[in-house]
Amino acid sequence: MRSDIQSALRASVSRDAQRAGPFLIHFDADDGHPFRNYAIPDDGARPSAADVADLVAAFIARGRMPRLEYVRPAPAVDAALAEAGFTVDLRLPLMTLPPGGLRVPDPPAGVTVTVAAADADLRAAALVQNIAYGGPPEVTAADVTRLRSTGTGGGTVVLARCHGVAAGAGLCTPPSGGLSQLAAVAVLPAFRRRGIASAVGADLSRRVLNAGATPYLETESVNENRLYGRIGYVTIGEMIAISLQP
Repeated sequence: MRSDIQSALRASVSRDAQRAGPFLIHFDADDGHPFRNYAIPDDGARPSAADVADLVAAFIARGRMPRLEYVRPAPAVDAALAEAGFTVDLRLPLMTLPPGGLRVPDPPAGVTVTVAAADADLRAAALVQNIAYGGPPEVTAADVTRLRSTGTGGGTVVLARCHGVAAGAGLCTPPSGGLSQLAAVAVLPAFRRRGIASAVGADLSRRVLNAGATPYLETESVNENRLYGRIGYVTIGEMIAISLQP
């Protein structure tokens, strides 16, 4: 399953990716944020020092911080990157939903979760995500285009409203190899601790399952791990984010 997930991650960025040795690099032309610019190694990669140097050069040429995301264990990749001075930024539990494991919670009072397809809904979803993840309280045309392409490409973007007010959002990527990633699940600070994140996560998971795929995700905190555990997810491994700081 872990190698399948890494393959799905590569497939999700392959359309506009750049290759450097055994690495596939995704660059966001509109946003230099490290989370939107990263490389993924091939399965079983054993990069040389020259491969890593080429990888770093590709990032620097784009004015981006060299950064990778990949599933462990990958000892040869770990060693090559450590030798080049990369340091681990995040260790993220990797979770998936076993067959028949989804537990859908009762919807919170006044909360609805619907597909965001119209521009107004996509803008609302982007604003929720920007604010929730500490970004600017504004939405650019690139934000809307990015979310729209998720939907038109076979994925789904959802918007949660609380008594009609945009409160949460999230997305799942287009299925690849029978897998779809839940990502960017966000709730505005004023609406947290009401079960909205669980409602968004369960709704997206149901949509992935109905499409005949298996959902998976990364969690960034103990609270997130517990949240998804309550709706049926189990931890199967570890994803890391690693970068070469200036």
